Amino acid sequence: MAPPTDGTGEAGTRRIEHMLRNETPHVLGALVRRFGRFELAEDAVQEALIVATGQWPDKGVPDEPRSWLIRVGYRKMIDLIRSEQAAHRREEDAAHADPVLVDPSRPGPAVVDHDDSLQLLLLCCHPALSEVSQVALTLRAVGGLTTDEIAHAYGTTESTMGTRISRAKQTLTKAGARFEMRDEDDVTGRLPVVMKVLYLIFNEGYTATAGHRLTRTDLTAEAIRLARMLHGLLPGDAEVAGLLALMLLTEARRAARTDPHQELVVLSEQDRAGWDEILITEGRELIEQAWSQERVGPYQLQAAIAATHAQARTAAETDWPQIAALYLWLERLQPAAPVRLSRTVAVAHAFGPRRGLALLEQLDRDHHITDDPLVAQRAHAVRAHLLDQLGDHDRADDEFSAAAALTRNEAERRYLRRRTHRPAPEER
Repeated sequence: MAPPTDGTGEAGTRRIEHMLRNETPHVLGALVRRFGRFELAEDAVQEALIVATGQWPDKGVPDEPRSWLIRVGYRKMIDLIRSEQAAHRREEDAAHADPVLVDPSRPGPAVVDHDDSLQLLLLCCHPALSEVSQVALTLRAVGGLTTDEIAHAYGTTESTMGTRISRAKQTLTKAGARFEMRDEDDVTGRLPVVMKVLYLIFNEGYTATAGHRLTRTDLTAEAIRLARMLHGLLPGDAEVAGLLALMLLTEARRAARTDPHQELVVLSEQDRAGWDEILITEGRELIEQAWSQERVGPYQLQAAIAATHAQARTAAETDWPQIAALYLWLERLQPAAPVRLSRTVAVAHAFGPRRGLALLEQLDRDHHITDDPLVAQRAHAVRAHLLDQLGDHDRADDEFSAAAALTRNEAERRYLRRRTHRPAPEER
């Protein structure tokens, strides 16, 4: 094991938490692959994480943390199977036949020579589940999001989403869901939901639902890693390539989105020298190759928008009319509130704030966009910026305050409060 000092102190605790979050989907995948019992495996993994949290800060992080967690998880799995008296004799005999897997104190790692994350991702997108349940379960099992974070992504309550996730796991059990994918059709049939899941994981990492920091790099990194795996599995799929390109081009801007004090820096004010040129080059090459194919989908369009931003050397050089046209195309394919609101922003940049505000008011009349829980906070922020540009500062302040009240991300809230022309409540 590593020296105990590796797990002590605040930095050591964060390191252990980060490691456990990264290893959880791998451990869960290994247990599901071995036993085929998703819900029980998730309980066993949680038990293993509790043991690790109790031991690692004092005893040090094991040399093979994933193997250690899998061995403890196997042992907990056997305990759970025994306690419910519904174990399959084959599973119990198999586990007892390998003492290394049962006793984590024995030397030698468990067999973890491959990555189970993608298989686990595909399992969570089982056709027996509704699309919302597929996304929610995958965000929980593979992405590591909390139930509260998933609920926010869907504009619902934590208790409602918790019930949905629990029912999804029960449905998988009743359906006898297998961990292995039997053929290519089984993979491609689940592809749309898989891509949507990765997209939501990335978005949650790029602008966190709550907390003091704007981003969560653990989630963006995991989404990109899984998107790379998916692209490797289906290299000829243009939408998979588009999704990966979108992530890379967006992630390239991350370092410039905050200043040294972790305060939000909006796109127009970012130092573009801080953008990651390696990610931009890779992303642009991917989207250019995907764009040459006949079929164009939503992820390709979003990647094309991100590429348009990336090729502008300054904010003033951004081709906003092209971006507005791409968003209009995207809206026709995907008429959702986030897309409509993004088109409003592009139209305002391309043709002026008055035109943008008129479009926003029209969207409110036709689609009640400001009341949509998915975009309500951003809609207030967009309206505030437009009103501010038009000189209507009182109304802009009201909208900035409304937007600040709707976000639980402290970096966003501080930025929105700074934009008002009146003091924040605690400053009055």
